[in-house]
Amino acid sequence: MRLSHRNFRNFFGLHVNPVVKVLTISDIFILSGFGLVAPIFAVFITDNIKDGSVEVAGIAATVFFLSRSLGQIPAAYIVDKIKGEKDDFWAVLIGSIVTSFVPLLYIFATLSWHIYLIQLIYGFSQAFTYPSWYALFTRHVGHNREGVEWGIYSTLTDLGGAAVAGIGGYLAANFGFNNLFVIVSIASFVGSFWLIAVKRYIK
Repeated sequence: MRLSHRNFRNFFGLHVNPVVKVLTISDIFILSGFGLVAPIFAVFITDNIKDGSVEVAGIAATVFFLSRSLGQIPAAYIVDKIKGEKDDFWAVLIGSIVTSFVPLLYIFATLSWHIYLIQLIYGFSQAFTYPSWYALFTRHVGHNREGVEWGIYSTLTDLGGAAVAGIGGYLAANFGFNNLFVIVSIASFVGSFWLIAVKRYIK
């Protein structure tokens, strides 16, 4: 994927670092994709998992957040021990690709422990992705433009989330959860492979 500084000269009429723009566009796809299923994930568990319940949905969320939060500091420590940005890039790319497989795994889940295991994989993949993603973004954000560029990122990802918030329920009701998970996975893979464009700019 060939990118140039000229291609990234304007972003909403503002000069934005190319790495920041790539990371932002990538997250629009990934976060919007997962935003399709997030509001109705508990419905999927109660309706499609044999021993599923609201309690199982709550435990599943706990498993994800615990694995992500407990894994982030060790992951960040490992990445920081390696000089340069290549390790950050590969951690973000591989972590995002693993995350993209998660929706497909839900298709094969039939019991609550399947969901817990998938949430564990999801959490640990994000544990490696988040610190490295923030490291790349922070290093390349424009000097004295931190607020603007973080604001652009937040605005665009929030708009993406708002755009898909009500669509996931419609897709699940009319086409089924399995098709919805495939759509989520495709969107996440698009965002993940878009990250390859960052490689030419890393140090």
